[in-house]
Amino acid sequence: MTQGSALVEHYRAEGVPRVKIGFTDIDGVMRGKYLSLEKFASIADGTSGFCDCVFGWDVNDQLYDNAKYTGWHTAFPDAVYRIDLNSERRLIEERNIPFFLADFVGEGDFHPVCPRNQLKRVIASAESMGYRARMAFEYEFFVFNETAASAAAKNYQNLTPLTPGNFGYSMLRTFSLSDLFNELMDHCVNHGIQLEGLHCETGPGVWEAAITVTDALEAADQAAVFKVLAKSFFQKRGMIATFMAKWSMDYPGQSGHLHQSLLSARDAEPLFFDEEAASGMSDLMRHYVAGLQTYLPELLAMTAPTVNSYTRLVKGAWAPTASTWGLENRTTALRVIKGSPKAQRVEFRIGAADANPYLTAAATLGAGLLGIEQKLDLSDPVVGNAYEIQDDLPETQQLASNLLDATRLFEASPAARQLFGHEFVDHFAATRRWEVREYERHLNDWQLKRYFEII
Repeated sequence: MTQGSALVEHYRAEGVPRVKIGFTDIDGVMRGKYLSLEKFASIADGTSGFCDCVFGWDVNDQLYDNAKYTGWHTAFPDAVYRIDLNSERRLIEERNIPFFLADFVGEGDFHPVCPRNQLKRVIASAESMGYRARMAFEYEFFVFNETAASAAAKNYQNLTPLTPGNFGYSMLRTFSLSDLFNELMDHCVNHGIQLEGLHCETGPGVWEAAITVTDALEAADQAAVFKVLAKSFFQKRGMIATFMAKWSMDYPGQSGHLHQSLLSARDAEPLFFDEEAASGMSDLMRHYVAGLQTYLPELLAMTAPTVNSYTRLVKGAWAPTASTWGLENRTTALRVIKGSPKAQRVEFRIGAADANPYLTAAATLGAGLLGIEQKLDLSDPVVGNAYEIQDDLPETQQLASNLLDATRLFEASPAARQLFGHEFVDHFAATRRWEVREYERHLNDWQLKRYFEII
């Protein structure tokens, strides 16, 4: 009996009426649909089709006019997808129906623009080199005492936060809102997502969740599901959460940090630790971090994918502004965390909460692998405040200050094309250029306040 038919037989015996499937689009937005049990039974061990407009539109469902991969010129055919039967989760608040993640497939079983496929492609490269990647995402997000309707009616301004004031790591907040904190953690556990930590961050109504470390694909799966679960969790309770990189210039931005390390694919031995080295960093780890430092400026658009992402990457705002590294240094882009063989890792601090977790994982792992392949030398670590030395750093270490410049670097990057292929690079670059154009053709409050009367 196949895996799919065994599941269907079990579901029928249990009385399961339907299943739910989901996947992230280019922007990391979770898309999907319900399937009747009969439909699921017909495709569980095979494939089905999903309109490929999901790779041809933006977060507002507006169709790209500059993309070659799909568009009116291709007539938006179905993209072939396969349900990942190993990704099953039960939806506790939906009568315990199963939820699955889906993969799009193309020639050779690989879809060139599917974000999850891109991560699987880089993971396969790591495995061919003898490595197994371990990752853990951390997300900051703001919670408001607003509904989706009330926030839209207020034009997303003058919103009422869940709690007032700056109160990072507040025990008072976790005690007074203990039911909500515990309910969210239980909700995540019930859906296969283990949070190792949850606390208040600095800012009104801002929380931070740290997801437990696991293998790279599962880490990105958990991150993608966590974002949509958290948002739906609060909306069902009359609140709303945002994972924007920065919703207000009055507060620090929302990060999407990613911790990572490599193990031996053969025996799962940690490969980043060397007790003989002063920093505890093995030569392999030094090459990996050097790859991150070297290539992430070119891949920045994958980890900072929105116009809003760049409002967070400013000096003194707990976000890096150059491709720097340091030992336990939270002002650098790459924070090497010293510890035991199992704890030694690097934290990627450039990523924001608005990034697609599959693409963040793919970009960072890919860059690190290039560093290993090329045996890149690692520069000296930054000691102290990395913001103070930024102007003295070479141009190659500077991060783009806006999405258009980041997209230009990405589009011209041989490393990006080597890691992800020409079709993905061209398509992703087109989507980012569209995002910039959409921003540029709209007025914003800053322009009105600055120019309306005076100019």
